[in-house]
Parts: sequence; C-alpha cells; structure tokens
Amino acid sequence: MIAALFHYHFLQNTFLAGILIGLIAPLIGSFIVVRRLSLIADALSHVTLSGIAVSLFLSSKLPVLAGLNPLYIGTGFSVLGSVLIERLRGVYRHYEELAIPIIMSGGIGIGLIFISVAGGYNVDLMNYLFGSVSAVSRADLWLILGIAVIVAAVILLLYKELFLLSFDEEYAKVSGIPAKTIHLLFMVLIALVISAAMRIVGIMLVSALITLPVAASIRISRGFKQTILFSVLFGEISVLGGLVTAFYLNLPPGGTIVVISIAILLLAVYMKRFRPGAGLNKKKV
Repeated sequence: MIAALFHYHFLQNTFLAGILIGLIAPLIGSFIVVRRLSLIADALSHVTLSGIAVSLFLSSKLPVLAGLNPLYIGTGFSVLGSVLIERLRGVYRHYEELAIPIIMSGGIGIGLIFISVAGGYNVDLMNYLFGSVSAVSRADLWLILGIAVIVAAVILLLYKELFLLSFDEEYAKVSGIPAKTIHLLFMVLIALVISAAMRIVGIMLVSALITLPVAASIRISRGFKQTILFSVLFGEISVLGGLVTAFYLNLPPGGTIVVISIAILLLAVYMKRFRPGAGLNKKKV
C-alpha cells in the first residue's frame, strides 16, 4: 500500500483529500448535531446530486462544456440549496423543519429529471453517488483543500458565536450576535463540506460521515470541545481505514468508510457502560 501511494498520483490525491475530509466533516457535524439539524446533510446531498446531474447533461449536450468538472456546478447547487433552506426557515418560523424536506424533494426531483435526460446512470455518476478511490483529480484536491481552509478558518474565528447559537440562541441574540448572518454562513459551510466529501464518500453516504463520528463522540466525551476532538479522530480513522479497505478489496470507499464509522459508534456505545459519567454536557465547553 505504501509503495502504491508513492507510485500512483491518484492514490495520493485520494488519501490527501480523505485526510482533509476526515477533519472538516466531523468538525462541522459537531455543530449540526447539537443544533438538531442532522437531516440537513441529506437534503443538501440530494441538491448536490441534482447539480452533478445538470453538469453531466450540459457536458453531453454542449461540446464547449465537455471538460467541465461536475464538482463546480454541484458545489454551486449545494450552496444555493443551503441559502434556500435558511430562507425557508425564516418563512416558516413556527415550522422551520419543513424547509429541509422541501429542498430535499426539489433536489431529488431535479436530479432524477436530469439523470434521465443525460442518458441515465453511468460510471461517472456512480462514482459521485458512492465514492471512488480513483476519482479524485488534482483539481478536485485543490478545491477540497480550499474548502477545508475556509471551513476551519470560519469555525476558528466564530467558534464562540457558533457555540452560543447552537446551545442558547436567545441569549446569543440578546448578546448582540448577528444570528441571521451567522446562520446563513453556517449553512453555506455545510454545503461546501458536502461538496468536498462527495468525491470520497459519495453523495448518498456523505451525511453518515458528518453525523456518525459525532454520534460516537457524544457517548464518551465530557464537553463540547472534547466532542469535536473525538469526532475528528473518529472521522480520520473511518476515512483512512475505509480507503485502505476499499483499495485492497476493490470496494466503493463510501461503503467501507460508513461501516467503520458504525463499528466505532457501536464500540462507543459499549464503552459508555464503563464511563457512566461521560456524555455531552452543554455546560462543559
């Protein structure tokens, strides 16, 4: 495996991208879970799928766009979907959860239409759906690196504000924090993370990488910062272990990453019996 990493550039791209995704997906997932917005990752992944389908359709019909990286349009759709979700949450103030299924339904509908007119499922689309060890190009890696830097920088700079909005939104608003602006920025970050992760994990399984490491971490952590640290650790183990397993067994990496994530979660649940005082406590930062 080590020799193959030095020999094949696509493996280098995949593993470097995997390390970045293993960092930012659980990092953003920690805030998503405590906000009880876990399903938003599913909604935006389906919106991203519609963007990928549109890109594949345009590439097949317009020769000038034949070389267009579908990741770009997919990212654009994901960001647009995140903005629309936030807008709809404002429209349905007393039923904010409606925004997620509305956008998810739209993403599924648009995706199915363009998949059909683009010629149905093909190898490229299957790689986006379930991930691929060989699918990450150098351009993809640079895009993922850019997204990782943006996500990490924003969370580092706005950690206090995001923490307060996640656990006590009313207090945060009274304190003068621009809640609407930060909410919108946070939604855009989620969209960017989903776009970055779909090359490795696949659109259909990206939400698992965002939530499962956090679910495992919550069982054994004793504060929110510890939850983030354990989540990132579990995310990296899942991604790297999944990529190695997928390489040797010739399997889609998305499936192997998720299976390892579930195994870690089950182990964390079992360990909870021996650490009865563990568990996320919002009073412990």
